[in-house]
Amino acid sequence: MADRDSFEQSPYELPPGSTEVVLVRHGASEAAVVGARFPLFDGHSDPALSEWPGLGQAECVAQRLRGEEIAGIFTTSLRRTQETAAPLVAATGIEPQVIPELREVFLGDFEGGEYRIRQGRNDPIIQQVFAEERWDAIPGGESWQDFGARVSAGIEQIVERVGPNTSAVGVVHGAVIGQLCRQATDARPFAFVHSDNGSISRLVVFEDGRWLLRAFNDISHLTVKTGPAG
Repeated sequence: MADRDSFEQSPYELPPGSTEVVLVRHGASEAAVVGARFPLFDGHSDPALSEWPGLGQAECVAQRLRGEEIAGIFTTSLRRTQETAAPLVAATGIEPQVIPELREVFLGDFEGGEYRIRQGRNDPIIQQVFAEERWDAIPGGESWQDFGARVSAGIEQIVERVGPNTSAVGVVHGAVIGQLCRQATDARPFAFVHSDNGSISRLVVFEDGRWLLRAFNDISHLTVKTGPAG
């Protein structure tokens, strides 16, 4: 029998000219309390991380990613992403950069913690949001089309800043991750909206502008898991 060429399976490698964006959802934030609104930053709810499990989840993320080759660390202008990034920043010495376009979806009249309270009470408007898969079912809420355009612009900024053949970490928000994963896969608007706090998803941006979703909602590194709300 004649010899044949042999080709073994090999690990995934970034295609030449591409950039990987490691999307981290921030750790769990402090509880919403009826009658005590979250502070706002540019109109967006701006709670801190909870002491537990939020800060613990941030430490787990740092332990998971500290050994990877990271060309840049990016956060949003909201402090729960900055506090989540802090242990990784300390471990790597990489100065974080803020991408305002990657801030959470704007929830209109339900900012300040109202969204989470209403979700906990199974409010009919929250039911409508998920039944119709649109954030602008909330009075004053952002449409998923406008939201999609701005978070795409945010990813483009990361790719431009770190350059090709690199990996960057973006510590962002649940709806942001859902929107980016939707765009990468051409899925329905809320197909990926339920990522966990402290989870890791991986997006590859090719040299020609195409996107590839390599991983979604990896939580194997977390000792405590929390759900999608807020």
